[in-house]
Amino acid sequence: MSDSIKKQDYSADNITALEGLEAVRKRPGMYIGSTDSKGLHHLVWEVIDNSIDEHLAGHCDKIDTIIHKDNSISVKDNGRGIPTGMHEKLKKSALEVVMTVLHAGGKFDKDTYKVSGGLHGVGVSCVNALSADLKAEVHRGGKVFVQDYKQGKPVADVAEIGTSDDTGTIITFHPDPEIFEEIVYKYETLSSRMKELSYLNSGLTLTLTDEREVIDGKAKQETFYSEGGLKEFVAFLNESKTVLIENVIHVSGKEENVEVEVALQYNTSYAESIYSFVNNINTREGGTHVSGFRRAVNREFDKYGKDNKLFSKLKDIKISGDDFREGLTAVVSVKVPEPQFKGQTKGELGNSEVTGIVSRAVGDALKDYLEQNPKMARRIIDKVILAATARNAARKAREMVQRKNVLAGGGLPGKLSDCSSKDPVECEIFLVEGDSAGGTAKQGRDRNFQAILPLRGKILNVEKALEHKIYENEEIKSMFTALGVSIVENEGERDLNLEKLRYHKIVIMCDADVDGSHIVTLILTFIFRFMRPLVEAGHIYVAAPPLYQVRKGKQFIYCWNEEERQNAINTYSTSENDQSVKIQRYKGLGEMNAIQLWETTMDPDSRTLRQVTIEDALEADRVFSMLMGDEVPPRRAFIEANAKYAKVDV
Repeated sequence: MSDSIKKQDYSADNITALEGLEAVRKRPGMYIGSTDSKGLHHLVWEVIDNSIDEHLAGHCDKIDTIIHKDNSISVKDNGRGIPTGMHEKLKKSALEVVMTVLHAGGKFDKDTYKVSGGLHGVGVSCVNALSADLKAEVHRGGKVFVQDYKQGKPVADVAEIGTSDDTGTIITFHPDPEIFEEIVYKYETLSSRMKELSYLNSGLTLTLTDEREVIDGKAKQETFYSEGGLKEFVAFLNESKTVLIENVIHVSGKEENVEVEVALQYNTSYAESIYSFVNNINTREGGTHVSGFRRAVNREFDKYGKDNKLFSKLKDIKISGDDFREGLTAVVSVKVPEPQFKGQTKGELGNSEVTGIVSRAVGDALKDYLEQNPKMARRIIDKVILAATARNAARKAREMVQRKNVLAGGGLPGKLSDCSSKDPVECEIFLVEGDSAGGTAKQGRDRNFQAILPLRGKILNVEKALEHKIYENEEIKSMFTALGVSIVENEGERDLNLEKLRYHKIVIMCDADVDGSHIVTLILTFIFRFMRPLVEAGHIYVAAPPLYQVRKGKQFIYCWNEEERQNAINTYSTSENDQSVKIQRYKGLGEMNAIQLWETTMDPDSRTLRQVTIEDALEADRVFSMLMGDEVPPRRAFIEANAKYAKVDV
């Protein structure tokens, strides 16, 4: 039987059941990673993954996602529709099996899906188990079938409710508030993933509608579609950067049923940006496909440089793998029939055979490119040489900082006001804008567990600086020394060593004005580029000082936004123009005394801290490059698009 016939023959017999659902509600983190915002959005990815599988199998070219007013979600595709016939073994509808039995789905039948993102088959059944209610509607064979569920259990049998000329599946679900810490979906998070999926699946149209926000009488909506695929993806990622080579290099190949597609382009920045996917799943921790890609890049550029005697000027400096990839933006996408992931959240690919397959495909393409484009090849090699030289200087600068610390007996920065506790778990450090605010914070803190490190002015913009210049910056040196972290090199790769981290809460505390926001962005850019494991470990926070104090006599209320300010005024006012109500606008931390700063911003019982997380590393990388890089047009477009969220200080 041909593959095409097998694809079409998708029926109840293709659905394989492995085990029940009971554990999902008891231990949701094992299946979706967490029950916070990240886990909440993971539910949507699981449902969309099923529709993407239909696209990969050649049966779906449109997926619509709707955020309803009550924060329920609908995902509709025009695929074949989940089979609804009777499952021979379980004596119930195949739709019910898919929706209620863990590890049940067509992806366990190799003839139904050649590749699948929802490998584990727990996707839609997990979503069902973790939803307060869910409705599955199937258009198939000229008929419409429906089944409703509550907390994963069917309310009634699958019912035929009408006829239809369409085919496809509509899943509508409401996350269970008993399970999730929050149930409000973020439009930007969903939008970013839709855009990503459109690049990964050229020819697929995805729409996102938000019924919670109405614009000109219509619900907010975006459509995502890409004809150029990964080449357009890399161009999009590099739009805020100055490109080094004119065109995006595109690689495609197939070996042992593993499909490889890669797009890459060098830019003038100092950061490596590699994003990887397996069957459309974003593998944030990389894996064997990324290892194969890096191996090919290192090998081919090293060989080209040596064969053409281009490295002679380096003398005693040895090139590392990092040097070949500095300023490289790449997307590595593979389609693997039976991928082996580490964990249900699919963060890292483990198939060992994929390393060689990707390495050969990328290596062959790069070899051809370098031979056919000697001018572009020379530009890249020149950047590699510059990177190696700068890395050597950076290593010496780092060693100098660390050596001074050792010679000084591990001495801490002189301006650091440390806490008395030595337990990192209970200790926190405030990175404070300016000596004046630092002095106030020092007076107001609880010295048992709170340390203060004042930072003078705006720290170096690391997005535009050579690495050795970064380690020579006094404020950055102070941060490294105070925190106790260091950068170590291991086989040419640089990692942040957290073994001697002295504080598990690192709080950025700046003025609530434009300059303060700029300083926060500069510090976050530095942390994202050079201390990202601190973010991933959940150690980075931003303090939220109040904007106003509304006072009447000896009574006062602190306010963090305009709505709170107006409510406070209304609380105290006895008339429309009550002159006894005084409003103080805090533009700087220094305008508060030590007691006020403690009460509003530092006291764990009353303060507001915003934890910094990375829900979308790809988007974070792009935004930091756009905000802090050299290219003005993308930054202007971003500011204009987000102007409605901005406030002007006067």
